[in-house]
Amino acid sequence: MNGIRPLSRRRQAALAAARAGIGTRFRAQGRRVGLGLDCIGVALLAAAGAGVRLGAVPAYALGGLHDDLLDETLLALGCRRVRRARPADLISFALAPGHRHLAVISEAGIIHAHAGLGRVVEGPIPPEWPVAGRWALPGLR
Repeated sequence: MNGIRPLSRRRQAALAAARAGIGTRFRAQGRRVGLGLDCIGVALLAAAGAGVRLGAVPAYALGGLHDDLLDETLLALGCRRVRRARPADLISFALAPGHRHLAVISEAGIIHAHAGLGRVVEGPIPPEWPVAGRWALPGLR
């Protein structure tokens, strides 16, 4: 055995749900596949695919100070910090002082709403993006 644990059905479903958003245009506060998604919207897709209801996400603004807000929100929604992320876990990046970005870990890297490209994409983690935290959705093992 190679030491890699197979993905549970719930993790597979979370990834499939996040991938369903690939190609959807980037839209701040976006929550609908085909209409528009932001990074939180992609994470909510993954959670819904895994059967996890995260509840309401507080309002935020692009470019706002998100250092503590994202961590506090993920904890309040029942996510837990993990040392090593697995596919279907969430990862946050500190892209600029006060600014956080959230993505879903995949076998290929991450699935996320890329504002610069204007759409949801899947690809490798840019090496210059500093990781701020890794999170498991509630109930995912």
